[in-house]
Amino acid sequence: MAASGRSRIVVAGASGLIGGALTGSLTADGHEVIRLVRREPRGADEVRWDPEAGRVDAAALAGCDAVVNLAGAGIGDRRWTPAYKEVLWRSRVGGTSALAEAIAGMDEPPRVFVNGSAMGVYGTTGDRAVDESAPAGSGFLPELAVAWEGAAQPAIAAGVRTVFPRTGLVVSRRGGAWARLFPLFAAGLGGRLGDGRQYWSFIALHDEVAAIRHLMDREDLSGPFNLTAPEPLTNREITAAMGRVLHRPTVLPVPAPVLRAVLGEMAADVLDSQRVVPRRLLESGFTFAFPGIEDAIRAAR
Repeated sequence: MAASGRSRIVVAGASGLIGGALTGSLTADGHEVIRLVRREPRGADEVRWDPEAGRVDAAALAGCDAVVNLAGAGIGDRRWTPAYKEVLWRSRVGGTSALAEAIAGMDEPPRVFVNGSAMGVYGTTGDRAVDESAPAGSGFLPELAVAWEGAAQPAIAAGVRTVFPRTGLVVSRRGGAWARLFPLFAAGLGGRLGDGRQYWSFIALHDEVAAIRHLMDREDLSGPFNLTAPEPLTNREITAAMGRVLHRPTVLPVPAPVLRAVLGEMAADVLDSQRVVPRRLLESGFTFAFPGIEDAIRAAR
């Protein structure tokens, strides 16, 4: 980052769970954060863009040390109708392409492009632990993740260090899948999903932000990095941990057919097993503050 210790960082997706936490962390440390927004800007620290149409003002990126792209319609916000799949695709692939092309065309590009991705790139892995060397899986989410990362190619070709944080299930009360789980478990209505044997690769929100900043700061790091805690657990084990931490019973399982009826194709996101490990992140020297599920649950905010 900037030698002065104060960097200018452009963030797309700053209103989301991870983006909001990241911008808060960066601002607290004195960095200048420019937010790319889809609405009319409300201040000098905001710039309008249209990720689905692939439009961004390259002038807004001038003088920045880093561009962080965490933008995209929520994977779990709606059923995956054909129309919503198109929204998911355009918001991620189109937005990434616009930023990558703008970066590639700059006389003085940023030092790093951090382009969000997801552990969904691996598809279902069963009981097999996979790291960043594993190939992409099959299905909608892996295809989306592959295209999402591939859209950053113009920045890579221009020589900009590009990093892909492949994020797991973020443990937080403020958003994502876990935000829906906390109220259910707090009310004593939580339980395993399906047979509970599927692996969930989780990460505390604090560690997610710290890992992204680690990837931004380390000039020797590029390519994909799994942002998941070191030891994935089964849904059954996580359910039990939620019950212990929140002091509530966890005796109401949700059968797989019910999940599929309610969620449609999106049910695979919680029923499929993804045992993803952060090999490259650990090898880079990153230290997790909340590596265990119970600590991550207690730290959730």
